[in-house]
Amino acid sequence: MAGLTGRMSTVVKAKVSKLLDRAEDPAETLDYSYQRQVEQLQNVKKGIADVVTAKKRLQMQESTLKQQLVKLDTQARQALSAGQEDLAKAALERKNVAQTELQSLDTQVAELEDQQQKLTDSEQKLRTKIEAFRTKKEVIKAQYSAAEAQVRISEAATGVGEQMADVGLAMQRAVDKTENMRARADAVQELEAAGAFEDVTQLGPGEDDIDRQLKALSSSSAVDDELAKMKAEVGQGGAASGPGQLGAGGGEAAPSGEQGA
Repeated sequence: MAGLTGRMSTVVKAKVSKLLDRAEDPAETLDYSYQRQVEQLQNVKKGIADVVTAKKRLQMQESTLKQQLVKLDTQARQALSAGQEDLAKAALERKNVAQTELQSLDTQVAELEDQQQKLTDSEQKLRTKIEAFRTKKEVIKAQYSAAEAQVRISEAATGVGEQMADVGLAMQRAVDKTENMRARADAVQELEAAGAFEDVTQLGPGEDDIDRQLKALSSSSAVDDELAKMKAEVGQGGAASGPGQLGAGGGEAAPSGEQGA
């Protein structure tokens, strides 16, 4: 089961990879990569701005502490001049604390300045890298567009493209249908010349060739019967007008002769 699951996972990954490869547009991929690098550059700039802001805030605190140091030193001198040694000592203690804070701020400001410098150097290197990538990106996009156009032109010229292949298949089907129709027309003409077809106008409704032959046979038999009947009638008529009829005619003629004598 584990082996089958692994194979299915491999097949699914292969199918997904193939689909992604078909859907991937190099120009879009390069533009997206460039956009991500520009976003990173903007993040670096934002980081530099944050460091500079923090450094300025610490520098403002340094300025305040320096003013406070001057003020505390002045107050300590005034208190000492006034004979208030304890008050002068308290002012000097505050001055010492402020001076310690000022030294700490100086260290932090120096660290921020060092961090700012590193970020600025990184920003400049990244900017140079992005500019180089942008130039290369445009070159690759132009080369890809030219290659894609060349492929389409070559496919159109040679007929190996998907669309041209469909056109070629449609044309071949049209040629095949035309040849079949011409062959059928020639066959019909040949059969018609050979008398294989009957004139459908001479056939009755619903008649076929067998009906026509039976009808012709029946008509021929009726003609033969009528001819035999006519021959019989003619034969009988000849016998009636034979010697008897001639004799009767002669007998009738004789008295007329005698009357004439």
